[in-house]
Amino acid sequence: MNKSTFQTVKLTKGEMNIYDFGSVKLHAYKTNDFIDDEVFIVEKNGKAVVVESPCFFDNNKELTEYLENVEVMGMFVAYHGAGATFLPKVPKYATQNAALYSQKGGGKALINNFTGTFGESFDSSVHEITNVIEPGKITIGDIDFVIKQTDDAFDVEIPEINAIYTHMMGHDCHSIVAGAGHADAMIAELRGYIEKGYDLILTSHYTPEDLKDAQTKIDYLENLKKIAAGVQNADEFKAEVGKQYPQYRGQNYLDMTAGFFFA
Repeated sequence: MNKSTFQTVKLTKGEMNIYDFGSVKLHAYKTNDFIDDEVFIVEKNGKAVVVESPCFFDNNKELTEYLENVEVMGMFVAYHGAGATFLPKVPKYATQNAALYSQKGGGKALINNFTGTFGESFDSSVHEITNVIEPGKITIGDIDFVIKQTDDAFDVEIPEINAIYTHMMGHDCHSIVAGAGHADAMIAELRGYIEKGYDLILTSHYTPEDLKDAQTKIDYLENLKKIAAGVQNADEFKAEVGKQYPQYRGQNYLDMTAGFFFA
C-alpha cells in the first residue's frame, strides 16, 4: 500500500484519509487541532476499532458523527489518554503501564500542561480503561492486533494491513529525543520496522509514513548525535540543527531535545 493512495473526505475541521485494503479499511483522521493529532480507525465487516482518541471537544464531536454508520468495538488508549467524552461507552483497551502513564505519569503531566495552554477547548478528562491487556495478540471486532509494550505505553501492530502504530516519527519534523541513548533506541526500533517491511507506519502526530521515511528519520537521529558531540551547549546545538534542517517543524520538540542532550 502506497502511503499516498487514499481517498480524502473533508470534514468541518479535520479530514479523513481512507486507505482501502479490500476487506479492511484504514481511516486516518487528521484532526487539524493545535497539536496535530492523528486518530486511526481500522474497519472490517462494518465493525471498527479506534487507535487513540482525539482530545479537543470539537474533534470528539466530529469524529463521533463520522463513525455513526459503523459499530465501534473498542478503542486502544496508548499515549493519548485525554478526551474521555469521546465514545464514553466503548470498551477502552490499554496495558497497565499505559493506564498509569495517562492517570499519573508523563501523559498526565502533558494533559495538565495542555489544559493550561488550550483552556476549555481541550477535553482534559482521562479515559477509564475497561480492559487491561498484555503484550501479544488480541482480536477485537474480527481484526487481529499485536500489542508491543514500550517504556511509557504500547505500540500496535496491525498484521492484516501490514502496518505498525507508534507514538511519534515524523520524517521532516523534530522529535523529543532524550539523549544519545534514547536516539539509539529509536534507531533500533526504526530499523526493526524496515526489517519487517511494514507498508505503513502510523503515528499520533503525523500522516501515515513508509519505510523511506523511517530511513530518513534514522539518518536524522544519527546526525543529531554527531551535532551534539561537536558543540558545547544547548544553544549551539539548536542553532546547528536549525541550520541543517531549516524546514523542519516542531521547534518546541527541538528545545526539549536540547535540554536532554545538555542537561
